[in-house]
Parts: sequence; structure tokens; C-alpha cells
Amino acid sequence: MAKTILRKMLPFLIFLIFWEGLAVMIQLRRHVAFPTPWEVAQTLAALLAGAPLSEASLIRHIGDSLLRWVTGFSIAAVTGIGYGLLSGWSKAFRDATLPILHVLQLIPGLAWIPVAILCFGIGETATISMIAVTAFPPIALNVLSGVQQLDETLLRAARMMGAKGQTLLFRVLLPGALPATISGLRIGLGNGWRVLVAAEMVVGTGTGLGYAIIEARWTLDYASAFSCIGIICLIGLLVENLLFKPLEKRTITRWYLTRDGA
Repeated sequence: MAKTILRKMLPFLIFLIFWEGLAVMIQLRRHVAFPTPWEVAQTLAALLAGAPLSEASLIRHIGDSLLRWVTGFSIAAVTGIGYGLLSGWSKAFRDATLPILHVLQLIPGLAWIPVAILCFGIGETATISMIAVTAFPPIALNVLSGVQQLDETLLRAARMMGAKGQTLLFRVLLPGALPATISGLRIGLGNGWRVLVAAEMVVGTGTGLGYAIIEARWTLDYASAFSCIGIICLIGLLVENLLFKPLEKRTITRWYLTRDGA
């Protein structure tokens, strides 16, 4: 038990030692106050206790970022899954639109900033639109790939048994494409989270973790900026370990009849 805990904690301990050494080296060589892990932990505790950060609480910044993230990602998930299923069903639709999707996939998230500002102005809508348009391509492409990789024998068998329309969609296509769909959602969620933080730094939302980081830089409050970076990493780890890993395991067990699900 102790060895298992130590093995899981080892990467974290190595990271803290590297961080502490880097902070000491920067302070000695450049005479710059580089925040140490302990200083950041103290700052984070104060922020969680209610200390203001860029004229708002840390909880307010986290909540606003999460709301924008979930909203933009939900739009991307619904449209991406819908596109993937439709393009996998209709070759004519796929041939007409797939090149556009490949072009969208190549555009970095931050490149959408001028487009978002021109279309929606400064504020929430511009940020949400950037999340949606950045998360959409990987979701759509993965769903399409999952549909195309389905065993044609299964489709023919389902049709011979009378499955059509919604039954074929929800009982054959969606379950068969589910592993690829989960992979696309994971990538899209990560893309959306990264562009959210960057957009909050540029678009000027007034709150959010990205906004707090850029404002902390101007006031030289680097300990607070590092605290926000830590919160960003923690949220990403929680989503990965509490949502996607259990969902992926359950999907494999449910639809692919592993020994655990037999």
C-alpha cells in the first residue's frame, strides 16, 4: 500500500523539487523573486479563503471560466456529434463539407480572436464562440472516423432485422462510434480549455482564470498567477480522472464485453 502511494506521489514530488530548485536558481542568477511552491501554496490558501484577486474572488473567476467552458464545449459537442453522424451516413454531405472541416482543424484557437471580436464584440459571446469553433473539429472528425470504422456486417445485420432510422442511429451507429466519440470529446475539451484561458487574457471578459493571470502579471503578483495555473491543471486532472477515464472504461465494458462486463 505504502509503495503504491509513493509511486503515485513520486512525479508530484519530483516536480516540486524541480520547481524549488528553479526558483532558487532564478533568484540567485537574475535577482528576481520567483515564487516557490510554499509561497504559492500560501497565496492559494489566502485566495480560497476569500482574498480578492483582480477585484473578484478566486471562486468567481473559477466559476465564470467553467461556465464559459461548459457552454462553448456543449455547443461543439452537439454540433460535432451531429456532423459526424450525418457525414458518416451521407457520402454526398461528407464529400461537400469534409475539406472545410480539415481546414478548420488546422487553424489555431487564438487565430479566431479577430474573427470573434468582429462578429460578437468584446465579452462572453466572443469567448464562447472561440471555444466552440476550436473544440468542434476534433469531435466531428473522431465521430466520423468511428462511424466509418463500423463493421459493415453489423449494419447489414441490423437492417435485415428491421432496424432503421432512429433505431439504427441509437442502437448501432452511436454505440459503435462511442470509443472514437469519447476520444474526440477528450481532445475537444482540452482544446476548448486552453483557448478559453488564452481568450480571457485577450478578449477582456473581466473575470476568469485567464483574465486573473494576465492582471496578476501587470501587478507583479506572480504567486497569484501561479496559483491560477495550478487551479487550471487541477481542473484538467479532475475532468480526466473523474469523467473521461470512468466513461471510457464503462463504454468498453458495456459495448465490447470485456471479462469485467461478461
